[in-house]
Amino acid sequence: MLETVVVVFHLLGALGVVALVLLQQGKGADAGASFGAGASNTVFGSQGSSTFLSKFTAILAAGFFITSLGLGYFAKEKAHQLTQVGLPNPAVLEVPKQKPASDDVPVLQEQKSATPATDVPPAQEQK
Repeated sequence: MLETVVVVFHLLGALGVVALVLLQQGKGADAGASFGAGASNTVFGSQGSSTFLSKFTAILAAGFFITSLGLGYFAKEKAHQLTQVGLPNPAVLEVPKQKPASDDVPVLQEQKSATPATDVPPAQEQK
């Protein structure tokens, strides 16, 4: 139940942050100009509108980060509960051995197997 409430607040916070960023005046965020941003200065004062929007955006962003951490905690607890129920730990599971790649390559019957050439001198070891 609590996880559902946190998810709802997380989504509302995300949508709120997007809307508030678009409403602010500045480079690239000129959606606020269509709502009469010049007229809003009379309500909030000369710099009040941008300060109010900036502060409210910061508060919503902080809430978004807190709900993100909460959702991460819920996911960790769910994973911990699943391992306690009896599901195997993925780190302990054995990986089946794969057959060598040479078995995968088809060989013609008249084809000889690769053997090292005897007439080639061995490479000198470098010190």
